[in-house]
Amino acid sequence: MSRAIALRDHRVVPAVAAVALGLLGLVEAWSDPEFRPHFGVLAVASAVIAAGFAVAVRWPVAGAFVVACFYPVSALLGAPGPGGAGLIAALVATAYAGFAASRRTSRLAVVASVGVFIVTAGLYSGLSWDTVFFPAVFVPAWWVGTLVRRERERSRQVIALATELDARREASARAAVVEERARIAREVHDSVAHSVSVMTLQLGGLRRQLDAVLVDHPAERDVMLGLERLGRQSVEELRATVGLLRERGDAVDGAPPPSLARLEDLVADVRATGLPVSLEVRGTLEGLPKALDTAAYRIVQEAMSNVLRHAPGAQVFVRVVNEDNVVRLTVTDDGPGSGHPDDPDTDPATLGGHGLVGMRERVDMLGGSLTVGPIVGGGFEVDVRLPIRREWA
Repeated sequence: MSRAIALRDHRVVPAVAAVALGLLGLVEAWSDPEFRPHFGVLAVASAVIAAGFAVAVRWPVAGAFVVACFYPVSALLGAPGPGGAGLIAALVATAYAGFAASRRTSRLAVVASVGVFIVTAGLYSGLSWDTVFFPAVFVPAWWVGTLVRRERERSRQVIALATELDARREASARAAVVEERARIAREVHDSVAHSVSVMTLQLGGLRRQLDAVLVDHPAERDVMLGLERLGRQSVEELRATVGLLRERGDAVDGAPPPSLARLEDLVADVRATGLPVSLEVRGTLEGLPKALDTAAYRIVQEAMSNVLRHAPGAQVFVRVVNEDNVVRLTVTDDGPGSGHPDDPDTDPATLGGHGLVGMRERVDMLGGSLTVGPIVGGGFEVDVRLPIRREWA
């Protein structure tokens, strides 16, 4: 496509030259007192020049030969010459042949033009300096044309090479990213996921060994069952993460992605650990943008994990409201320690360590707001507002 466009572009040169140099020949014939008596003959010669450039649009070498023929035509009809316009036209046609045709073929244009001019000059003017002059001007004109063609080809090669190098660089960068993702995926799968899976299996084995004892302790049995479920869920999510790192579009083994639609399951798992949690939902949790949906789920999950770490045994209140294109998440606990002003765990800058940092990063990424801190009367609250933007869908 680009090569065809380039060919059409340089074909404009002979098309323009046909008009410009044909008219220049007429102007010269009319304005020069020596040529004016032969205006009709020189008009025919100008027509030959224009016709030659028209031929050069398709056949550059043949066109250069036709342009050179203006000299024998005008000489045969008794006009003096060659004039300046005709000589310029012959030089331009020869240079264009050197540019547009192959080096070997374009040499024919030089030989033909020089031959036509020398033979014509010899027949009508006798031997003169023209025998030296015409080769001295036509050969450099042809050389300039070939030089321009060679430089243009080199420029194309440089551009093509640069494009290829850019493509290779991008491919190399993509390959490096894929390789690194695969490495991380292997490490997560082989170490973290394996360890969590082993711990979950060991916990299940311990629970089965203690079944007879746990019959009289249903609360403790429920806690162990909840921990087993959390372990299995963690393994599934790790496998899903491994799948994403390996650029697999679907979650591994059909593990459902984190979503507020699964909030009740999350609350049930936390309750199974012995932490009393109440849940209130207002508005629909379906159809939320994926990025917001996942982030909101993780924020609630981390907030409840913080309560487990810093205020075990406290009552937790989870409230999710979807209205006015804003999802508001509120996680409150009534733990006496977590609400004490002197308790370092209540410092918003230190609460939850990396957990709070992760919350802030998720909220900032979604353009929301995060407020954390103690509440009056004891306890702690995490309050998040996330605007709904459909471009995240």
